[in-house]
Amino acid sequence: MLTKEDIAKRIAKEVKDRYYVNLGIGIPTLVANFVPDGIDVEFQSENGVLGMGPFPFEGEEDADIINAGKQTITTLPGASFFDSAFSFGMIRSKKVDLTILGAMEVAENGDIANWKIPGKMVKGMGGAMDLVASAENIIVAMMHVNRAGESKILKRCTLPLTGVGCVKKVVTELAVLEVTTKGFKLLERAPGVTVEQIIAATEAELIIEGEIPEMVIA
Repeated sequence: MLTKEDIAKRIAKEVKDRYYVNLGIGIPTLVANFVPDGIDVEFQSENGVLGMGPFPFEGEEDADIINAGKQTITTLPGASFFDSAFSFGMIRSKKVDLTILGAMEVAENGDIANWKIPGKMVKGMGGAMDLVASAENIIVAMMHVNRAGESKILKRCTLPLTGVGCVKKVVTELAVLEVTTKGFKLLERAPGVTVEQIIAATEAELIIEGEIPEMVIA
């Protein structure tokens, strides 16, 4: 099984040169630490930052430089800061090439639920509602099952939706899944994890074609 850092490393392989990328809260924020050498990418945060770098080392944090999750970040040479109106203008006008989000549930038709558990206090859906409505390429970084061992890869989401039919790919500690018109297609499996283990941990039906390769993390 993969660690959260491993999930971020695998998703970093999806980042292409000269991409503008938005990172959601949680595992997605780790992706900035693992961008391959030779790739020029601009990370955007909806609170008004373009040009985010890796997380700062302990003792080097600047409390005035944060991402949308209020985590301290670093910025790269040429980074810029702007107001939320400009930031969401970038998102809504589809200037962001790739959006990486966390999720509580993803359905086989690409629906995503990542903002509310009924009965628990929440601050609101936040920028995710704009990202899922505007982005054309959304990858979800999430754990395959919840703390009770129940699948979060579902035929239909049970939690309030954030977006409908928007997710393109999911990377979990067990597998890489592509959302197709026929459901989840299993693309890769985590090192040491069998196809049978992935099937057992998945509530949705999986499309399995041929031998499924192991993920390459390094």
